[in-house]
Amino acid sequence: MSDVLPNGGLQIRSTVTEAGKLEIVLAHVPILQPEADQLVVRVEAAPINPSDIIPLLAGNNPADATFEGPADEPRVMIDLSPDAQSALAGRVGQAMPVGLEGAGIVVAAGEQAQHLLGKRVAFLSLSAGSFGEYCTVALSECAPLPEGVTAREGADLFCNPMTVMAMVETLAQMGETAMIHTAAASNLGQMLVKVCAQDGIPLVNVVRREEHVELLRRMGAEHVCNSSTPTFGEDLARAVAATGATVAFDAIGGGTMASELLVAMEAGAAARMPAYSAYGSRDMKHVYIYGLLDPGPTQLSRQGYGMLWNVEGWAMPPILERAGAERAMALTQRVVDNITTTFASDYGHEISLAEALQRESMLGFCRKATGEKYLIVPDR
Repeated sequence: MSDVLPNGGLQIRSTVTEAGKLEIVLAHVPILQPEADQLVVRVEAAPINPSDIIPLLAGNNPADATFEGPADEPRVMIDLSPDAQSALAGRVGQAMPVGLEGAGIVVAAGEQAQHLLGKRVAFLSLSAGSFGEYCTVALSECAPLPEGVTAREGADLFCNPMTVMAMVETLAQMGETAMIHTAAASNLGQMLVKVCAQDGIPLVNVVRREEHVELLRRMGAEHVCNSSTPTFGEDLARAVAATGATVAFDAIGGGTMASELLVAMEAGAAARMPAYSAYGSRDMKHVYIYGLLDPGPTQLSRQGYGMLWNVEGWAMPPILERAGAERAMALTQRVVDNITTTFASDYGHEISLAEALQRESMLGFCRKATGEKYLIVPDR
């Protein structure tokens, strides 16, 4: 199966305590021996994505935390409000592992995974926790990295690249040909710009700063709209009309963005109608919310949307399941084959496990700023 594994390894754990606190520590935990279809990865790199911050902080602000302990044994404590304690009652006493994805060397393998022993793989697990020295995952949750690809290059193979591929697959499943994407200057957004250009998919990019507009235009993006400008509504409507998009993927979640997207899509649909209707168009407009950059409520005016529209949650795994194993495998292989080009991730910071629980680092990766993505390197 493998060489003898150590008794355990360090892993970031987040716990809601009975005393009404959130406690985040670097714990020494046992390494789970692999079953027949599992393998143990010695983690070399793990990116911090917005989806990782949800279980880590449980909706709390790290600015409210106290940071305790020596540098090699950090402890983060946050007092929970009564409402937070009620909402998190199901988590009380559970030391949750954190981190969805990463990459590293396979150091132990069950009989069905022996071919990967000693190989470098990328992995995605909803429960194992990649923010640690070791991670036991299923064979189906891994993808072997090509020879010469480093863990740093392959660590973000799943969350961002496969979300991009699932967005493109969603369009195909719906029979649609164009889309809108918010927070478009992010790592994921830049990947989507490249994929849509390669596949001939008209894409409307929504960003928040003028430097983000310039960044995407340098990449060849045709339609880029700055939501912080006074003319955003008009700019968005023109771009949507030019592309015919009736599908939007929204990483923001809260505020009025979903409403503004629906209004722009309806304006384009209404302009295509042969005659005016007081009820608006019958074209279905979709806004898929997949992120929570704004944790506040989604505000819908329900004015100017036309007759048919929806706003719903969206996630990558169900789309790939609907696509079927063969199609999902082909999409994954496209990512693997282009992990250092189309799907390359840029990191602004590399930190250790212990540094991830220090105030400066935690405040930094919780800002989710473009160009400031954090990568955990456990043996740093």
